[in-house]
Amino acid sequence: TVRRYTHCELENFEQHYDSLRNAYRKAAAFVEQFPVVDRGLLFMGAHGVGKTHLAVAILKTVMRQKGARGYFYETGELLKLVRDTYSSSTELNEMDVLRPVMSADILVLDDLGVEKTSEWVQETLGHVVNIRYSERRPTVFTTNLIDSEDPLHPKSFMYRLGPRTRSRLFEMCDWIKLEAIDAREVGGPDATPEQIQRWEKHSPAAPRSGDRGRSAMPSKTSGQLRAPSSRIPRGGDGVGDLKWPGGKAGSQG
Repeated sequence: TVRRYTHCELENFEQHYDSLRNAYRKAAAFVEQFPVVDRGLLFMGAHGVGKTHLAVAILKTVMRQKGARGYFYETGELLKLVRDTYSSSTELNEMDVLRPVMSADILVLDDLGVEKTSEWVQETLGHVVNIRYSERRPTVFTTNLIDSEDPLHPKSFMYRLGPRTRSRLFEMCDWIKLEAIDAREVGGPDATPEQIQRWEKHSPAAPRSGDRGRSAMPSKTSGQLRAPSSRIPRGGDGVGDLKWPGGKAGSQG
């Protein structure tokens, strides 16, 4: 997983659209101000628009330039590692996995909400988010969830993560929407302008003018759904080593 992102740097982030230029400015400002940052970043948008590229670039730059201890996790992989501690064949417990994640100088949690929702998923992710919020530790999230006004929308923050975690994310992060074509649909980040133009004209997956503005952006009013309380035990320390200087990550790639 890590190897897939070794090319990701701020310098080579493509900025073909206004929303991508805005996201880049937010990322560059975050890196410049780190560690004196009041809020983290939450990049939201469809697959393939550059969310993970930008998040990884932030992490790598902060680790190199500021000496920060950083971690990268895909949400599904983090939850799998936690589940694996329930096996009788390991001496690890949940907090052996989660404590380094919660205490890192900077954390990237990629593809938030990708996991099928459940009480356990909401509780585990909510615990990580709440601890990092309480301890004012900068966190960068990526997600393709939407902030729908309908709490039962299956791809909404409210439905997948619960109202308390959604509220925490709003309080602790700047929410930044990236709107662009999926580079994987066009043929990769090096697609020519002609390829992009042809794709936008003919592909049914291309963004249409009527597709914008269908979901509500965050408000400070959270919903009325009940979020589960945390039952996560306390334990030790340790995760895998990241193949970038100065930090670790959940996926060794």
